[in-house]
Amino acid sequence: MISFLLALFLAFLVWTGNILPAQAAFNLSDLTGSPQVSPPNSLEELRSQAFAATNSGDFSTAEQYWTKLIEQLPEEPAIWSNRGNARVSQNKLEEAIADYDQAIALAPEAPDPYLNRGTALEGLGRWEEAIADYNRVLELDPQDPAAFNNRGNAEAGMGEWEEAIVDYRKAADMAPEFAFARANYALALYQVGQISEAIRTMKNLVRKYPQFADMRAALTAALWVTGNQGEAESNWVAAVGLDRRYKDLDWVAHTRRWSPAMVTALEKFLKLQ
Repeated sequence: MISFLLALFLAFLVWTGNILPAQAAFNLSDLTGSPQVSPPNSLEELRSQAFAATNSGDFSTAEQYWTKLIEQLPEEPAIWSNRGNARVSQNKLEEAIADYDQAIALAPEAPDPYLNRGTALEGLGRWEEAIADYNRVLELDPQDPAAFNNRGNAEAGMGEWEEAIVDYRKAADMAPEFAFARANYALALYQVGQISEAIRTMKNLVRKYPQFADMRAALTAALWVTGNQGEAESNWVAAVGLDRRYKDLDWVAHTRRWSPAMVTALEKFLKLQ
């Protein structure tokens, strides 16, 4: 099952000419030195429809539009990569990887397809291959916070929590508004027993982002275990009001992919132990 973090990331990861939360988008003129030529209006309409479907979360329709664009522009790597994103969001991971492979073949110096392929590999539990892709991204762009965060996710998947902590912190420090990187850092800290620092980080995130359900739920679990029951319950009311999925331990453990110690803490709260 594709993780919540990957789905969340890919829901916004469209290869355009804008700066993404993860990284700068690739433009073919960066490699060729030639200016981009605007395609015919029909192609522009297809692009607009593909972006609109992606932004609305209609990934099946988006995939169809990207496919039509590939039929007309088979040498444009961004289109292959974006169709891969639409496929990942539907859990079509192997098909997505094939799209990313094609994008990489067409533009081997562009970081985006490696980053995207890494997320699909993570969804298949192929952690070492995912890390290799994130390493390649960082060779091409050493200041990419998404690559550090995602590499942390893959390291966490392998149980390498200390390494994950380092990468999560780098991602969060590079991009202070990248709240999920700081959240992942807090969850990893909790896993290695740095409870006070984890709680402090969670509280800072909740203070800055009061609607951040993930950290409200995590703070609930951490505070409950430390005996702060009133504060824990207050955060829980807010958390489930924002996102009821945190009541499902299986979802928290295998889709959102909290650290095992954090999942155990939430289980204790849910069972009122």
